[in-house]
Amino acid sequence: MSEVIYNRIAMLRAERGISRRQLSDALGVHYQTVGYLERGEYSPSLYLALKIAEYFEVAVEVVFSTAPFPRIGAERAG
Repeated sequence: MSEVIYNRIAMLRAERGISRRQLSDALGVHYQTVGYLERGEYSPSLYLALKIAEYFEVAVEVVFSTAPFPRIGAERAG
């Protein structure tokens, strides 16, 4: 069983107009790490996950999940 962590980092960055470089600088990680996280190629440590949630001022569950997030607009089918 592979342990996949889904995230909304790219969506949160886009909503706020923040570049990968800006986010990586704020978190103290390499900018490529943000890309790896967004693509699901790397799962963050608990510390990094909490720092990301804190940066965006949301609960960690808003950013990360063990199940895929529903597509935006998927609930408006009616």
